[in-house]
This record gives sequence, C-alpha cells and structure tokens, in this order.
Amino acid sequence: MKKQNLLWLVPALMLFVFADCSKGSSGGGGTPTPPTPATNDVDMWLTKPDQSALLQKQTGTLSFVSTVNSYPVINVDSATSYQSIDGFGYTLTGGSAYQINRMDAASRAALLNELFSTSAMGISYLRVSIGASDLSAEVFSYNDMPVGMTDPTLANFSLSKDTVDVIPVLKEILAINPNIKIMGSPWSPPVWMKSNGSSIGGSLLTVYYGAYAKYFVKYIQAMQAKGIRIDAVTIQNEPQHGGNNPSMLMSATEQANFIKNNLGPEFATAGITTKIIVWDHNCDNPNYPISVLNDAAAKQFIDGSAFHLYAGDISALSAVKTAHPDRNLYFTEQWTGASGSFDGDLKWHIKNVIIGSMRNWSKIALEWNLASDATYGPHTPGGCTECKGALMVNGTLVQRNVGYYIIAHASKFVPAGSVRIQSNLITNLPNVAFKTPAGKKVLIVVNESGVAEGFNIGYKGKYVFTSLNAGAVATYIW
Repeated sequence: MKKQNLLWLVPALMLFVFADCSKGSSGGGGTPTPPTPATNDVDMWLTKPDQSALLQKQTGTLSFVSTVNSYPVINVDSATSYQSIDGFGYTLTGGSAYQINRMDAASRAALLNELFSTSAMGISYLRVSIGASDLSAEVFSYNDMPVGMTDPTLANFSLSKDTVDVIPVLKEILAINPNIKIMGSPWSPPVWMKSNGSSIGGSLLTVYYGAYAKYFVKYIQAMQAKGIRIDAVTIQNEPQHGGNNPSMLMSATEQANFIKNNLGPEFATAGITTKIIVWDHNCDNPNYPISVLNDAAAKQFIDGSAFHLYAGDISALSAVKTAHPDRNLYFTEQWTGASGSFDGDLKWHIKNVIIGSMRNWSKIALEWNLASDATYGPHTPGGCTECKGALMVNGTLVQRNVGYYIIAHASKFVPAGSVRIQSNLITNLPNVAFKTPAGKKVLIVVNESGVAEGFNIGYKGKYVFTSLNAGAVATYIW
C-alpha cells in the first residue's frame, strides 16, 4: 500500500477504537460509557498550490500520542536553539507606499491593520529605500543638485520626496506596531558624488566619502525627527549590479574603506546606534562580505551581512557565518515576477526564502515589494517592469498574491524575539522550527515532492501524524 493512501484509514481506526471503548459498562451492566473525544494539540494552517486553501486554519484533530507509526518523523527539539529572529516582511518601496496611500482612509486603515497588527498577519520587519529605488515613480536622492553643481556640506538635504507617501504610511504602520524594525538601503547616492554623474552605475568618488557618510547620518536623524527609527542600514543595494535605475557599483575594498574610514567613525561621533550591514546582494559571492569582515578596522563597525537569491545557493549564508560566527546574517530581498505561477513561487520561496534563510542563520526573511498596481508599477524609467507586489492595489480593491502567503506563513506565527530551534530534515519535506517568546513551538513545512506525503511531528517523546498534498505548505503550532 502506498503510504500516501493511508490517510483514509485514520477515521476508520478511530471508529474502531471508540467502538472498542464503548463495550465497557458503567457500574457493571448499565449504559455504555461514551468515548472521550481526542483533544486537538496542534493547530495547522494550510496553503494549497491550487489556492483552494489560502492560509486556512484546519478543523481536523491533531493529537500527540506516545507511539509512532512507520512514517518518517520531523523531530523538534526546543532545547537546542540557534539565532534569534528580528522579523518577516517586505520592502515598502516608494511605489508600494504610493499605492497604499491612494486608498481611502478607512480602507487603508483596515489593510494596514491586517498586515501589521500582531493579532493578524503580524509583519514585523520592513526595508525602505534611502532615496529612490527602481520601484519609485521617479529617480531622486535627498540632495539633488542642478547639473554641474555639488553640495559637499549637504546644505540642501531634504526628505521632501518621502514626505508625500513613504513617511505617512510608515507613521500609520508604527501606530499599529511601534516595535516594527526598519532597514534602509540606498540604490544610489546623489549623482554629483558619482564617477559618471548618472543615477545608473558609476562609483562613489573618494573625495565624497566623508560627505556620503554624513548623508547617512542626516537620513537617520531626519527620519528619527519624524518619529521613525532606522534600526539598520545596508551600504549599497546590489553593489555588483550597475545596470538598474538607480544603481551604483561598489567593490568589497571600497565598502570596507568607506565603513572604517568614514561611516563607522561618523556614526560614532553622532551617537548613531543604527546597525551597519554589508553586501546586500546575491548568494553567489559570499567572498565579498567575508573579505569586508576580514578587515578588522571595518569589522568593528559592522553588525552583519545581507543577501538576495537571484544567483547562488542559500547555504552561502552559512559560509559567511562559519567565517565570522560573531556577526549576523540577513535575507533582505527576493521578488515574485509577473510570469511566475502561484504553485511554483509558493514552493520555491517557502523552501529557500523562509526555510532556507532561517536554517542558514538569517535573522530576517523579506520578500521584495509589498504592493503594486495591476501593471506592476509604478517604477522608474528602466526599473523593474515585472515585479509583482505581495498585494495588487486598485483603489479600495486589494488582491493578495503569492508573496502575501509566503510571508504570512511565518510572520503570523513567529513574532520578533522568537528563536530558531532544532528540527531534522527528511526527504521531500524542507522545514524549520521556532520557539516564540510565549513558549509556542512553530514548525513550517513544505512538500516539494510531486505526491502527497505523510509524516509525523515528534516532540518530547510524543508524536502526531499529519500529511501534505504535493506542493502544499503548512504551519503547525503547539
């Protein structure tokens, strides 16, 4: 008998057990004692690849028992713990904020509560762009000057572009969850600081290293004055991709020099405690962050390294952890595209972005843009034309796309301050486990095989049997 077909036996077996129990009598021959119904020990939230269940709480009974069947076991061990978790979320791009801020006040409030309330989806981490990203409606920095002019004292620094949408939306989010952590990442400095005078590509001129360090300080201080604390900054989004608009190239040596000679000391002088994070690019080049961290003068200012997964393997995070175990890891971006399928994206992203990043020491897992319109806009000229928001927003209408469910399977159940705990891997069932600050155990599992898979969850010598259809994702909580 194929093991995936065993599930039909469970109701029959339960009836047999209950019938057997009812043969006993009360007081030697009276009315038979009714069976005691099994208690539900584990809550299960399910998303199916055909979308017939979308983060749906299951009504079946999952009870721990002392004996185990022949199916494989995912053993969860809360006595063995790893990294603490800062959160799960998205990048609130300028375009995302634009879409959300165009909703009427009541619809916007309802959506933001759904996303950020700790009693709902519970998003606990956001990334924002320092200046424009390619998913802003236009290219800008906070210190743009007429062509041919410079401003090394940053006398014209202004957050004015962000005061239209990004900052108002962030303030509403902070009113819902004041503890949400925010990371800032620049796509490009002001073009007058760059070797090519363009928003696309080029490098930071050494003569402006000091000014650019002050630019970061001014940004953090100006956001703080608006009531928005920036918990961390990366030095440059995708420093080896100079073809985006905006973008900039920055070598590992340049990044180390900028941090040790300018940004780190400038933060120290200004009393800035915002974390400094390097790399913020793909998993195919772990040597970049390792080489930056190998510079001891730079490392003293660095909290950790950030990664995307458009190239390479998620295990690159562990390679950096092995080289520098005293520094943190962050997974900061992965997109879902216009041509992707719900089932394919769900399985790949849960396996790699959620499970993979966490099993390889990341403190966060972020998908790319939170919201877009139906045409995947707005974006800059030359920016991403196929980046699918976790939400598609059209006035009061909100469509929840696959990116919504990818993050929700973690964010709803694993709050900031949780810790990853031990769980073993078994064939076809990538998984990761956590213990929450409230003491709950959370296990996220995806069935990456082409058939249904039955398995047991083991915890402290007790077992519960469950199963997942091909390509399905479940979060289990007990």
